[in-house]
Amino acid sequence: MRKQWLLAGSVVIVSVLALTGLKSGSVAAQSAAAEKATVYTYVAEWAVPRAMWAEYQKQEDGELEAMKKAVADGTIVGFGEFAVLNHQEGAPTHGSWFSATSMANLMKVLEARRNAPAATSPVLAASKHWDYILSSTDHNGHSGTFTNGYLRVARWPAKAGASDPDEKVLKATMVPILEKLLADGAIHSYTIDRENVHSEDPGTMFVVFVANGAEGLDKFNAAITDLQKNNPTGLAAYGTLIDSHGHRDTLARVSTMTNK
Repeated sequence: MRKQWLLAGSVVIVSVLALTGLKSGSVAAQSAAAEKATVYTYVAEWAVPRAMWAEYQKQEDGELEAMKKAVADGTIVGFGEFAVLNHQEGAPTHGSWFSATSMANLMKVLEARRNAPAATSPVLAASKHWDYILSSTDHNGHSGTFTNGYLRVARWPAKAGASDPDEKVLKATMVPILEKLLADGAIHSYTIDRENVHSEDPGTMFVVFVANGAEGLDKFNAAITDLQKNNPTGLAAYGTLIDSHGHRDTLARVSTMTNK
């Protein structure tokens, strides 16, 4: 996703926030979002040579049992693997993410992966690499393991001088849309992230969700089209906050993901 995620990913949102309507009746959604604990996500992205894609996937699959164990014992609250579909020259082709409710637990899993024998494998040595450490207080997802996901990541730089105290505009626009899609079963999970350790400009926001199959992507697009037509109020509100010229999207296929 190269400077676009993460996710952790990595998908969709061609102009999702700029099209989202501001809903005055979203007080309940704002309150629910405000009560959520911070979740930290580590995203690893790799530009894998095409001839080594199968080798990379085999290595990632070898990590699954350890990651599932970390979810089961509460060290992390979720993880996933993905392959990028909208390829760019020199940009990532594959990646993975895992999330925890503390930096300590995030680092515990990261160190275990860094010290594993596979960390020095030929396929990783031959691949370019990017890491991101993100945090979010706007997140939700269905429990379980899913193998039919499509990851959408939208990167939105902040507009100079923009201000959204307590994220009131965000919680009145994007959060209710994603919550409804989650309730309807169109998506498996979502997060709205900012970097905890900055490699992007401060204020850059990442809107991330995993669709429930390709049909979930269509349902998201339909929801945005409906809002564009019927609730344009949010367009003006959000337009004061984001720099659309710096907007980038990533679409990826999620081979597997698990949420606690």
